[in-house]
Amino acid sequence: MMRHSPTHSSPRCAATCRGSSLIEVMLAVALIAVTALGLIAGQLWTAREARAMSMREHAAWIADSVAEAACTPSTTDAATQQWSARANVLLPHGEASIGESAGVSAALVTWAAVRDMPSTDDVIDKPESCGGADVPAGSSCVALAFAK
Repeated sequence: MMRHSPTHSSPRCAATCRGSSLIEVMLAVALIAVTALGLIAGQLWTAREARAMSMREHAAWIADSVAEAACTPSTTDAATQQWSARANVLLPHGEASIGESAGVSAALVTWAAVRDMPSTDDVIDKPESCGGADVPAGSSCVALAFAK
């Protein structure tokens, strides 16, 4: 009576199957690692874009408030100073002002561009220039035109 021991492998597989499962495991681990790195990169990009959008949204709200305050000429300077202080709290080195060019008034909110933000060539929803206003390099801005 011949017994088969579970530790013996068949002679046919001994020559051809040796190490194939190790290679399969290594390929699976490599594939999972590449996929995980891709997911992490996508999440980082999404977080940066969300942060940039949040800053533009805050700036647009502040510009709208400055434009509303400019409708009452007696309080324009005080309101602009208050909104500029608010912009400095919400945005890095934020500043709000009112400019006039060719008879058109504009509420302008500028802030320092954050270094870990995507470069302007990488942004999908690239905002237009700031209404022809002189903005220092490395700054972002939102301009809102209004009539007094």
